[in-house]
Amino acid sequence: MSEMATAGRRADMVRNRRVLLQVATEAFAELGTDVSMGEIAQRAGLAKGTVFRHFASKEDLLAAIMLQLVDRLTSTAERLAEADDADAALVEFMADGIEALAADRAFCEVIGRPSLDHAGVRDAIGRLCDAAEALTGRAQEQGTVRGDVTGTDIVLLLAGIHQTAAPLLAAQPQAWRRYLELALDGLRVTGARELPHPPGDLHLGGRSGKS
Repeated sequence: MSEMATAGRRADMVRNRRVLLQVATEAFAELGTDVSMGEIAQRAGLAKGTVFRHFASKEDLLAAIMLQLVDRLTSTAERLAEADDADAALVEFMADGIEALAADRAFCEVIGRPSLDHAGVRDAIGRLCDAAEALTGRAQEQGTVRGDVTGTDIVLLLAGIHQTAAPLLAAQPQAWRRYLELALDGLRVTGARELPHPPGDLHLGGRSGKS
């Protein structure tokens, strides 16, 4: 096979994967995770075999969709890690994450939970927690965020704030901003009280708290 033909085949594979992820995200949001791989192939205008060449199972497809969001948030956290104003960087990271969740509630409710059983997703969430830990640590060094907050706390707060605002989002798409501000007040050093429970950890290794 010529180099030109090989390059064309690779481009087709990339395009097909992108189309599949987009179509599957929309199908799962509309119909739930019971939608078949055949239905997804039909919606994408591709052969069923093409779907399985990219994703061996529906679980792998769900995980790939979830990974897109987790990787995006991790990239955001890593990009912000070197910002001069660590507090503003942490706020931007949290706002970006909550906004992404609020933009597609069906994504979070339908795709998020089952994909958490996938090892690749769990590993990616661990990397996200590490990136959030770095952001949080810098804000603590600058004296704006209380010292007992962890990166895992921040990641869990993203989902918590989204879920708190969820009943309002249809009529008030920006309602989550109110609850983000309430959460940020709790993260600040000023007026902080000792937390009554140790921090959790989403890493596979089961580490708890800061080393």
